[in-house]
Amino acid sequence: MRNYIVGLLLLGILYSCTSDKEIEVETDYARYVNPFIGNADNGHTFPGACAPFGMIQAGPESGNGSWRYCSGFNYDDDEIFGFAQNHLNGTGCPDLGDVLILPFSGTISDNNYKSRIDKSKQTASPGYYAVTLPDFGINVEITATERTAFHKYTYQNGGEANLLLDLQSGLVTSSQAIHDRVLLAEMQMPDDRTITGHNETNVWVRRHFYYAINFDKPYKVKEILPAYKGEKAKRLLLSFDLQENEALQVKIAISSVSVDGAMASLQKENPDWDFEKIRRTTHDKWNQLLQRVHVKGTDEQKTNFYTSLYHLFIQPNNITDTDGKYRGVNDSVFISPSGEYYSTLSLWDTYRAAHPLYTILTPEKVNSMVNSMLAHYKAYGYLPIWTLWGKENYCMIGNHAIPVIVDAYLKGFDGFDKREAYQAIKESSTVSHRNSDWEVYDKYGYYPFDMVTAESVSKTLESAYDDYCVARMAEKLDEKGDYEYFIRRSEYYKNLFDPVTRFMRGKDSRGNWRTPFNPMRLFHAGEVGGDFTEGNSWQYTWHVQQDVEGLIALMGGKDVFVNKLDSLFMTEPEPDKMGKVLDVTGLIGQYAHGNEPSHHVIYLYNYVNCPWRTQELIREVFDRFYQARPDGLCGNDDCGQMSAWYVFSSMGFYPVNPCGGEYVIGAPQLEEIIVDLPDQKQFVVRAINLSKANKYVKAVTLNGKPLGDFRIYHSDITKGGILEFVMTDKHG
Repeated sequence: MRNYIVGLLLLGILYSCTSDKEIEVETDYARYVNPFIGNADNGHTFPGACAPFGMIQAGPESGNGSWRYCSGFNYDDDEIFGFAQNHLNGTGCPDLGDVLILPFSGTISDNNYKSRIDKSKQTASPGYYAVTLPDFGINVEITATERTAFHKYTYQNGGEANLLLDLQSGLVTSSQAIHDRVLLAEMQMPDDRTITGHNETNVWVRRHFYYAINFDKPYKVKEILPAYKGEKAKRLLLSFDLQENEALQVKIAISSVSVDGAMASLQKENPDWDFEKIRRTTHDKWNQLLQRVHVKGTDEQKTNFYTSLYHLFIQPNNITDTDGKYRGVNDSVFISPSGEYYSTLSLWDTYRAAHPLYTILTPEKVNSMVNSMLAHYKAYGYLPIWTLWGKENYCMIGNHAIPVIVDAYLKGFDGFDKREAYQAIKESSTVSHRNSDWEVYDKYGYYPFDMVTAESVSKTLESAYDDYCVARMAEKLDEKGDYEYFIRRSEYYKNLFDPVTRFMRGKDSRGNWRTPFNPMRLFHAGEVGGDFTEGNSWQYTWHVQQDVEGLIALMGGKDVFVNKLDSLFMTEPEPDKMGKVLDVTGLIGQYAHGNEPSHHVIYLYNYVNCPWRTQELIREVFDRFYQARPDGLCGNDDCGQMSAWYVFSSMGFYPVNPCGGEYVIGAPQLEEIIVDLPDQKQFVVRAINLSKANKYVKAVTLNGKPLGDFRIYHSDITKGGILEFVMTDKHG
């Protein structure tokens, strides 16, 4: 594997001589990252400090108890009530928010522990967050390593400096839930600079976390705040003696295994009291990742691009301690031979583009991610669906670890046991488990809505895609019988296509269509009586990623398909007919870019000889739904999937079928992009005559030869070369 590290001591600008018109390769791409993008509206992104793929995400919290605060923070708020050590990035459900700390001065009445924030003095960059609390005269700075958070509080006025340590708090779904989330709490004070402990909590998942807190100055316990009914953990008021403008430093490590594991993380990753050293080290780790892609464009374009990469690399999270141990199913402790076990797997979202992008940009992580999924299978009996802290939360539908594993296998990744992987995907697809009733599925060839009372159509369509992926691996392994079985199941989508309305439609066990039927009606996950998952029939009718040609035939041919696809983008929302689902946002007609099932649909025009429609719609999505400001995202970033769509589409292609390495051509959005690959190779995307007006592709070549059709492949990218587009202002 090529050493990606570029020496940050180089003061000049490096140049990559890949073309006659050279692209500047800077040494600090982290400066273009704006962690505040997506913090407002419903982007739910996390603005604080973390290391790439790390366990810790330390940062501010401005609210709790509602969907608005899945990450704990909304940029539009004017107050902060503390800084916690772990958060989710861009999800639609809250959890974590462990070990909340608020530094303050003076006396706070009515236990109203919060402060206004000075937004003019709020800054964030990869591995760093800072803000001033004017109510208390305190400057807050936070950085992080993979397993530890490092806080620095500068008390401008000195004297008795106070700090709230809230071990009960955490991100929850309601105001009452905060009092119920802790099931067990233990705390120790081994000396006047250390606090350790263990909580068991239950929100999205039931989990254990252990913590170790070190202060660089001795503390006194000023008060233990009264607990609300049902609370198990403590809220402590600590005090410190400081001089004017003196800083109090706090280091926190969290482990899923033990206090000893947390203490070991402090000793190995953050042994000293050198805040700037940790900040620089983590900044450099981010920069080493971001430097794998070099882009030519405006500063705003670079900000959007590198922030998207940043959001992609926040997770999945390696939840092992420094000795490779982690806690998983049944609270058992396991050990990862590689020292890596990845959780925060939002697979319903990320199988579509994020994981295919990891195979290009962070190939050294792919085998460990697959092995983490196989370890989950060994523990649970089936592959992960949506995992957090090593636990399954069963959120969403399908078994979308399958396309991730099969995609890695078909692309030649071999750092896992292929036979064990095949056994895992086969059993996950044949042995019933929560949300997957294979006996019903096989008996009827679909999920009947009178037997599967929620999400029956979406479950059928998404399971059919997973079946296609199983078939691909079976074929490669020469499992002919399995191939025939699963490729037949991959066509079950046809059983729910209504040829009269030309929509995917719910059907009962007697073969009767859902009546009445409103293709606009939105349904949320788990809503009884709804046939779709966070969407409607307009959006899910196109969910046949494995067989677009088959869907075209069902529709009645290319002309009918084009007309139907045009109708998707032109049928205006009617709120009284649609209802409201918070996740269905970023609408162009009935197309919803703010939610993942729509993400491949723009590219379907390529299959029916109308690529210019793909190209102009991509530009519309870029201009409307990805803007460099806190409310600049049209929907939840969903653990990097929204960002992955942006990165792929910037490069001019996208994995409509995200298994096997086929990419469908779109239209590049940046003048030049260079991807550094292993073995000192580079893949270059170049757009000639790119401008706001020139949004259409006139011609495209790969390594100087005209592209034969509207596809390129993973091997085309990883071999290195040049994909060149000539842009024009007219389509056709």
